Amino acid sequence: MLGLYAVAAERVLTLRELNRATLSRQLLMQRRRLSPAALIERLVGMQAQWPSAPYVGMWSRIANFHREALERELAIGSVVKATVMRQTLHLVTRRDYGVFRAAMSETNFPWETALAKGLAPHVRKLAANGVVTSDDAIAYLERNHNLGGISPRRAWRYARASAHLVHHHESALWRARPEGRFVALDEPDAHRPLEARAEMFRRYLAAFGPASRRDMVAWSMMHVPEITRALDHLESLVRYRDEQGHELFDLPGVPLPDPETPAPVRFLPKWDNVLLAFAVRKRVLPEKYRKTVIRMNGDVAQTFLVDGFVAGTWRVVKNRVMVEPFPTLARPVRAELEEEAERLQAFLAH
Repeated sequence: MLGLYAVAAERVLTLRELNRATLSRQLLMQRRRLSPAALIERLVGMQAQWPSAPYVGMWSRIANFHREALERELAIGSVVKATVMRQTLHLVTRRDYGVFRAAMSETNFPWETALAKGLAPHVRKLAANGVVTSDDAIAYLERNHNLGGISPRRAWRYARASAHLVHHHESALWRARPEGRFVALDEPDAHRPLEARAEMFRRYLAAFGPASRRDMVAWSMMHVPEITRALDHLESLVRYRDEQGHELFDLPGVPLPDPETPAPVRFLPKWDNVLLAFAVRKRVLPEKYRKTVIRMNGDVAQTFLVDGFVAGTWRVVKNRVMVEPFPTLARPVRAELEEEAERLQAFLAH
């Protein structure tokens, strides 16, 4: 077995090999029949700043996906909308939430500060009888607590994360209510932070690998020493190199697809994690389009993939899906793109 890993360490993976591995693990090569919760766990969460984004991301990955299936999971609480990786909003399963939060403990995340932890019990009391709004919570903190110069709004953001308050499920529905409303989760089960980090990065590699430490930093916003200790805690990992010589890690026994495997046209929503989970994003997003897709203000455009790579953006105008290709597309590719756009349009109109 050690010999196998030694041989793998010398192998250089091409950009196209990395692209096909990523598409396969992200279910962007072929849709699968999965529940929304199963897909969310497979993808290690789905970014959810834009309420409709996870629905489009699921439609591109799940066969016969219906919006109501995700909304049911949100209503019963098996899926929650919470601040986790990169300190951004994701949909995660209730089961994963506790693991991810334990993995991010003992770090420099703002909800780990003394102020946030000190305010957390008071914030939980506010939510003891049900929903608490941002306006009420901010006013309460400003009126009753010394915030040490931190704005009440920021203190509330940190304290509610520390207190395990998550967004009310209605804020994650297809037609979401805009106001900030929060509910308290039960305190998650205890997990050892190192073991939780190891599990989180094992899951990351299953969903996004092969990947470098820098990729893991970009996805998690953790520091390299924390990531290295987590990787050391895992059993032997396969090691590769990319064409620039960066060390890549992967799980043993996970096959790499043939790089010449055809990839279908796929539409991605705003902030899809496949565009954000890597320090070197060109495995899916060509560098010449990066600044067009990922804007200076942090916004990430709705895009579509052709042959596995971002080839343009899309938007909805008067209930029609309008595509804006970057390169000139061959006629058969354009036809495939238009057919997929029509299917997306029907899904959005439902």
